[in-house]
Amino acid sequence: MRISVIGSGYVGLVSGTGLAEVGHHVVCMDIDADRVTKLRRGQTPIYEPGLDDMLASNIERGHQTFTTSMEDAINHAEVMMIAVGTPPSEDGSADLGHVLAVASSIGKLLTRSLLVIVKSTVPVGTCVCVRNEIQAQLDVRGEDVSFSVASNPEFLAEGAALKNFMKPDRIVCGVENENSESILREMYSPFNRNHEKMLFMDVYSSELTKYSANAMLATKISLMNELANIAERVGADIEKVREGIGSDPRIGYSFIYAGPGYGGSCFPKDVRALAHTAKEHGFDAQVLTAVEDVNNRQKTRLFEILNDQFEGELAGLSIAVWGLAFKPNTDDMREAPSRVLIEALLAAGASVRAHDPEAMEVAQRIFGDSENFSTHTDLYDAAKGADALVLVTEWKQYWVPDFEQLAGSMQQKVLVDGRNIWSPNAAQSHGFTYHAIGRQSVCA
Repeated sequence: MRISVIGSGYVGLVSGTGLAEVGHHVVCMDIDADRVTKLRRGQTPIYEPGLDDMLASNIERGHQTFTTSMEDAINHAEVMMIAVGTPPSEDGSADLGHVLAVASSIGKLLTRSLLVIVKSTVPVGTCVCVRNEIQAQLDVRGEDVSFSVASNPEFLAEGAALKNFMKPDRIVCGVENENSESILREMYSPFNRNHEKMLFMDVYSSELTKYSANAMLATKISLMNELANIAERVGADIEKVREGIGSDPRIGYSFIYAGPGYGGSCFPKDVRALAHTAKEHGFDAQVLTAVEDVNNRQKTRLFEILNDQFEGELAGLSIAVWGLAFKPNTDDMREAPSRVLIEALLAAGASVRAHDPEAMEVAQRIFGDSENFSTHTDLYDAAKGADALVLVTEWKQYWVPDFEQLAGSMQQKVLVDGRNIWSPNAAQSHGFTYHAIGRQSVCA
């Protein structure tokens, strides 16, 4: 099929690359000329495992090309996929400016029948707005061109996005008519051979499904962090509690890990946007508001632990931070817990020595102006001379640290395990004071 994907950010690039990989002819359009130039050379603007190699193969086979021309994208396509950003507005709502701008451009240039797929994460009712915008531009031109609009939300987890796209759990599609369903079935047939994964529904339900999924996952995280804070106060171990409740098949083990709060480009934005949608329709979504409030508070927990450990005297201390990205296998630091911690430490007069396998360049753009912030290519160099080491993001290389090497190089032996992955006994046996989330602290 001839598919044009508008927007070559995370969702658009992964989706376009995955569709080209199975044999479709994909044109990826983006208004950023520099990005398009780099993508034509096979240089991706994001870190995502496997993406570089798949993109290079698609380009070499001629199945994936890039352009800055909307006209070229429309002339190519029998299917157009809108995958531009929907950044949050000040009131928490999703900013649909980019989505509707694309719809307007389609209406100004459309000359033949087309299926327009909205892949961007958007509030309920957006597909209707897209349809109206395209039709308004056709009316201005006096053109009578048939088109359909479908909702096809993405369920891509950063760090596993390509895997999620190539082997999806489900493919949710909101359609207006049988022809749209038929086109989507053809487009996704290579991903649907093992068993039926396609879920067809009305457009409104499809749009709400995406927000509901992220809200449900975010709720599990915030609830677990609430339980962790209770566990600390009553003398329990949240890791034992996690095992006890996770064994209940109605609950399960996924997304019940205590930690420093969720971040990234999806959960925070989508929880706020869904709460705003509810408010627009006269409903106070109290659980969603609580999920956001709990998460914001949890992001301050690592700093609180350090502040208590050093009795409020953080000025002049050196704090090592392992993990800057909001989760492993990405360089994304948007709303990452590490940012809240580092900002608080720098404000308190401490210096920060940071390490991350992928996000250090991003961190330098954020904190590089501070003389008290530095990044280090070796994780043990980051910890050298530190008064405390804080684990923020659970990259695999941090899971089994050399406690003996750390003990010999750190100024003070204080560990803050923000992901509960280290052994308290191992830390204590090497002379460390050990703190975690929802567990009892262990003193050397």
